[in-house]
Amino acid sequence: MKQKTLYRCSNCGFESIKWLGKCPTCNSWNTLDEIIIDMKTSISKVSQSSKKPIKKLFEVISNKSDRIITGINEFDRVMGGGIVKDSISIITARPGAGKSTLLLQISDAVAKKGCKVIYASGEESDSQIKNRADRILETINKDIWVLQETSLDNVLYSVEEVDPDLLIIDSIQTFTIEKALPARAGSPTQTMECANALLKIAKNENKPRAVIIVGQMTKNDELAGLRALEHLVDTVLIIEDDNDEELRVLVSSKNRFGGIENGFFQMCENGMISIDNPSEFFMTKREDDEIVSGSALTVIKEGTRAIITEIESLVSKSFTPYPTRIGETLGKDKLNTLISILEQRGGINLYDKNVIIKTTGGIKIREQGINLAVIMSIVSSVKQRGIESTIAFIADVGLTGELKKVPSLESRVKELARMGFKRVYVPKDSFMRGYNKSDGIEIIELKTLNQVIQHVYN
Repeated sequence: MKQKTLYRCSNCGFESIKWLGKCPTCNSWNTLDEIIIDMKTSISKVSQSSKKPIKKLFEVISNKSDRIITGINEFDRVMGGGIVKDSISIITARPGAGKSTLLLQISDAVAKKGCKVIYASGEESDSQIKNRADRILETINKDIWVLQETSLDNVLYSVEEVDPDLLIIDSIQTFTIEKALPARAGSPTQTMECANALLKIAKNENKPRAVIIVGQMTKNDELAGLRALEHLVDTVLIIEDDNDEELRVLVSSKNRFGGIENGFFQMCENGMISIDNPSEFFMTKREDDEIVSGSALTVIKEGTRAIITEIESLVSKSFTPYPTRIGETLGKDKLNTLISILEQRGGINLYDKNVIIKTTGGIKIREQGINLAVIMSIVSSVKQRGIESTIAFIADVGLTGELKKVPSLESRVKELARMGFKRVYVPKDSFMRGYNKSDGIEIIELKTLNQVIQHVYN
């Protein structure tokens, strides 16, 4: 039998016909492993019995509604309306962010729908999974199977035995498959071979199954392994977290079955709780006559959803030559830019003032549409005069002090109307085709930052 020897880098997958001490692609030392390839098998033709018939596109039956609705609203939203039954997804996050907790809650929700679930873990024992289940689940469903295993071959045997609707692999970097030996667990060879085997399980025409893989995260907050792993799966999910906060944001960076959406969860003792009304969560509930200085409200866009967000600021006297500028959920450079605009175009001096900015709930700000609200919260703190809680600001502010338009203004205003707001400040000549005056919210269109300050404070 004719064989060929190759040397493959366990870090990046680079292949060479001779051994090298240093990989020329990723510059790692001593990572090239010897691999024996059976040339007869590699060049053999596909037998006629295993060949799949070709189909015309218009004859293919699409199963758009063939989903498992978990009932965890924020998760279902991110997935595009539930878990597609013949899909393969991967989820990653930093250690302790709540991957295993969320997947155990998903397993329980899916089992309650009458579906069978296998939870295979290469990192935790059966008893550890059971202890977590006792803590976060009211009851443990009889249709959930657990398997502590690092051999994917044994997991595939269990799939044939149990015939599950959902298979969870936690995490793929801990599993090995026999055909990829002697490559170690977590190497690009093992990871991709395991992922391809799971892909065949998910896309089986006779018995389609949903597969969710946990992928480890690198120290650079990226999914570990080759980029080919992200291309192979249907959905890539990332849990963003701040170690000091309870907020968890489930982000879909790729979704073949829906748009790019964000889901919000609150981590607590009983697991990850879906935040079904983020607008209520990310602002402080106050009475109409309760006015607090240093607070301004705006609306951000997360995916296709408009969310009301509260910007809080604190301005205090500085006794040092260099005042403090802190933006907990806002970049420092952006904060300094907005302060310079306020000083130059708004006529408010902050050269001897400390300025601290944060958002209620700890949501991170990634867009320009909140700039007017940030500036107005600082103005409110400087003047020690609050802004009514039924007023919002939606606009970018240019270096000239002029208000700039923001995208999706109509949907943002509609969200304010839904939450009972009375007034919103927007850039002049904003195109509001989707706005209905019967919504009961007053839209004030102004051109400059100075005009907004004068209008709010008479």
